[in-house]
Amino acid sequence: MFDKICLALSIIGSLNWGLVGLFQFDLVAWIFGGSDAILARIIYTVIALAGIWCISLLFRNEDEMVTSH
Repeated sequence: MFDKICLALSIIGSLNWGLVGLFQFDLVAWIFGGSDAILARIIYTVIALAGIWCISLLFRNEDEMVTSH
């Protein structure tokens, strides 16, 4: 479950960077009151930590990725 949350946050972060690259529009900053706002900085940090966690997904065995129901 934690992996899926981190992956979702990483996707949100990549979509935000896509908006910045294509339209010079930072959705996170817009929602939370500017890129210098403390809440926006917390969101940026959480998304960055999720992205770092997702690096571990690249190095896991397929057996570790399979979950039992």
